Amino acid sequence: MTAISEFFDKHELSWKKLIGVCTDGAPAMLGSRSGFVQLVKEKNPNVITIHCFIHRQALAAKTLPNELYDVLKLCIKIVNYIKKSALNTRLFAALCEDLGTEHKTLLFHTEVRWLSKGNMLTRLFELRDEVIQFLDIQKQTELFVEFKKTWVQVIFAYLSDIFDSLNTLNLKLQDSNIIYHRDAITAYTEKLQLWKRKILASNYSCFPKLFAITEEACFKEILDAIDTKNQISNHLQHLTDEFKRYFPDSCNNIMYRLATDPFHVDIDMLPDTLQEQALEIKNDSAAQYDFEKMDKALFWVKYLKVYPSTAEQALIFFLPFSSTYLCEKAFSAVVAIKTKYRSKLDIASDLRCALSSIEPRIGNLVKTMQAHPSH
Repeated sequence: MTAISEFFDKHELSWKKLIGVCTDGAPAMLGSRSGFVQLVKEKNPNVITIHCFIHRQALAAKTLPNELYDVLKLCIKIVNYIKKSALNTRLFAALCEDLGTEHKTLLFHTEVRWLSKGNMLTRLFELRDEVIQFLDIQKQTELFVEFKKTWVQVIFAYLSDIFDSLNTLNLKLQDSNIIYHRDAITAYTEKLQLWKRKILASNYSCFPKLFAITEEACFKEILDAIDTKNQISNHLQHLTDEFKRYFPDSCNNIMYRLATDPFHVDIDMLPDTLQEQALEIKNDSAAQYDFEKMDKALFWVKYLKVYPSTAEQALIFFLPFSSTYLCEKAFSAVVAIKTKYRSKLDIASDLRCALSSIEPRIGNLVKTMQAHPSH
């Protein structure tokens, strides 16, 4: 906190202009007495505090029922067995090459990396026949017998599908605003309930890998069993409950509705200071046309001078960072740039280039430089 205060003082920044703070869920950040957020609120009581959307999504997806978790552990154990030694890795790659598969290696996973578990399961599912054959060749009887069980294959296919959907959601939560993120979470929560209804009706079209194995009679029999459908539907319900716990609904907030749809908001519910401007916006046909064509944040920026009070309140929902994705991206860039061979490198400019979304115009830069003369 001291370092941040010094940064603010050095660059003559005002704490009063700080809109929001986005953190992970660490106690050092969220502590009610000495946490970072509390210290920031002492500087500016009106600051908006946000628990990173991606971090919350990872926490919501973390818990699995024992039966499903046992299958996940088995998958991890098999991947670790094949990947733990260079010999096994080469032998498995040679087997995949002989069989003409698209991929020749499995993927590790780590709890720290958000997408890795889904990627690991997807790759293992694509190579499941080769894995079964490899375990048989290597005389790994216990792993071979367990992994080949029909029930395990069914749950494995479901886990691959559900973690793949969580990966898709994770990517949607990267580098955008809080309204887009909340809409993505709301849509995913409703999808979970849709998938649950379909599973109970023996409709597996919502899960591509699970649906693909229904063509085989042995898998179809397991899928139609009440216990299997109940286990999958219970997990989907548990995921729904966790998402609702980590993402409590704030869409009923009148200011949120004003920011997302000012033309259908209940004027009487708004603060007195905003009601007249809100009525003007509601009856502004040019503004309504722009709202339908433009990005919502850019719309409010455009009309900031026309309707200053309303636009300022609406922009509060668009300005704060809703995830720590950019920080994680910066950490990864630092690891790539500042290796042990470049430990004394000043990476400020390199990091700015690595993180900027603006692509350099190399052609124009080259034209302004003097070419090295020949000797």
